[in-house]
Amino acid sequence: MGQARAQLLASLAAIYLVLVSAGNIDNEIDMMWGNSKLVTDSSGQQAIALTLDPNGGSAMRSKNTYRFCRIDIDIKLVPGNSAGTVTTFYMISEGSWQSRDEIDLEFLGNSSGQPYTLHTNMYAKGKGGREKQYRLWFDPTQDYHTYTIIWNRDWTLILVDNKVIRQMKNKEMNGIAYPSTQQMRVYASLWNADDWATQGGRVKIDWSQAPFVAYFRNYRAISCTSYQTSSLCAEGSTNPMGWFNQELNDSRKQQLKEVDDNYKIYDYCTDTKRFQNGFPHECEAEKSQPMMSGFSTLSKNLSPYFIRSCSDLDTLVSSIGLYKLT
Repeated sequence: MGQARAQLLASLAAIYLVLVSAGNIDNEIDMMWGNSKLVTDSSGQQAIALTLDPNGGSAMRSKNTYRFCRIDIDIKLVPGNSAGTVTTFYMISEGSWQSRDEIDLEFLGNSSGQPYTLHTNMYAKGKGGREKQYRLWFDPTQDYHTYTIIWNRDWTLILVDNKVIRQMKNKEMNGIAYPSTQQMRVYASLWNADDWATQGGRVKIDWSQAPFVAYFRNYRAISCTSYQTSSLCAEGSTNPMGWFNQELNDSRKQQLKEVDDNYKIYDYCTDTKRFQNGFPHECEAEKSQPMMSGFSTLSKNLSPYFIRSCSDLDTLVSSIGLYKLT
């Protein structure tokens, strides 16, 4: 009986655990370097302030690593003359740098009265160079706005205030690298990049305006890795598996088109000067329809099960019987 149970549990290694992780931000985030500190913002909520001054910048990172996830965080960017500063929110794997996976959001500061540029990039198995840039359609310094990364087996999506601005499909079957095997950690930072960030480095940081401060709050994470690895999933969501099955439906496609038409200012897939001998393969592949993996189909069948712990998995195994999902 014990051996049969062990074999059954091993066969269910693809079932994913879902645990709540949306409490105080200091329970989920580690301060790294520089002047990063826990504060109470003007609305009375707990936030982390990252600061840049002549002594240097600052950074923080998630306590956990994730493999497939939805990450949301509210950010209030540096106000006023932020030229030369870069505020980041990104995920990166912790293995070899040459084979890293990475999903980047970088907010490039600007002179007073000029809009921020959101610079995005995606790396898969060390291959990057997939830059796209956007002008935000609001002032990101006046209030908090929500920035989201959804990363599952079929899609990587970047959202701003729940609006899709960028997508990457899993086209590994076509020979295009996709981040699918490595766990990643979430990072955020504020640093001096005045050699390139604003107008190609022509506008430098005005240190008389220091300190520069960006605020982060309401960090929320749903993440899943296999039961076999004893990893956890996290989030406070009424639909915990929804992110895992997230696709670019018609509504999301319309959002993406509106952003592309009105706010996108650079796309590597249209840069003829950079790619004079033809665009990267994924630029053409983006135009085709995605293929749903068998795992995502399975996860849809499992979506009613909100598994909070390994003991809950045992309960699920007992309730459904051998491979019987109802």
